Amino acid sequence: MLTALLVIAATFATALLFAIAGFGGGVLLLPVFVAVFGAREAVAILTVVQLASNANRVWFNRHEVDRRLVTVFACGAVPAAVAGALLFAKAPLPSLTRIIGVFVLLMVVWRRLRPAAVHLDDLGFVGLGAASGFGSALVGSMGPMVAPFFLARGLVRGTYIGTEAAAVVMHLTKLVVFGAAAVLTVRSGLMGLALFPASTAGAWAGKKIVDRLPASTFVVVIEVGLVVSGALLLVTGG
Repeated sequence: MLTALLVIAATFATALLFAIAGFGGGVLLLPVFVAVFGAREAVAILTVVQLASNANRVWFNRHEVDRRLVTVFACGAVPAAVAGALLFAKAPLPSLTRIIGVFVLLMVVWRRLRPAAVHLDDLGFVGLGAASGFGSALVGSMGPMVAPFFLARGLVRGTYIGTEAAAVVMHLTKLVVFGAAAVLTVRSGLMGLALFPASTAGAWAGKKIVDRLPASTFVVVIEVGLVVSGALLLVTGG
């Protein structure tokens, strides 16, 4: 019972963070799931939880989503997520997580020193989607990596949160492949679904908070979160 309460509380807290910053929830929740369920099952369960969390964020911010950017991102994310999920079914790669951690920290510095250099055109977002889809299938979450690029497009608050949640398509793709490769079992699927109410509550509370944040404060919150997430990825390796 104590373990169940811990997992529920962690899911709510990370969904709250996810809804405010648009990233970081998966990064922080993954170590909890690994400790409770084991590494391979943890990523499968986390994918179910992220699917629910992202769907909630899309719904709560549905009037502010940049649908065109969602489509461009998904063009790269979906096929790459299939490839990444097939590779994960055989061997997860913790070293990739540390590489992502270094990349995230460098991106924060780059954004501060040369913010214009982070801006990507549509073709660049297809490539970003591919990198995100592939990496997410291997390490559970790539939110910290894509955050600077969405910010550079001028997206803030609800528009940023809802648009970045386009990864819901990526998570659906991963679940299909995980199911076919027997990584996603009935047990792990039910566990992920059981955490849906906690995820929904966290997303709702986060939406209420983010609507009251000034745009400048919002960007600072995200960049602080990026530094924390990057350091966590680098130190723990997932």
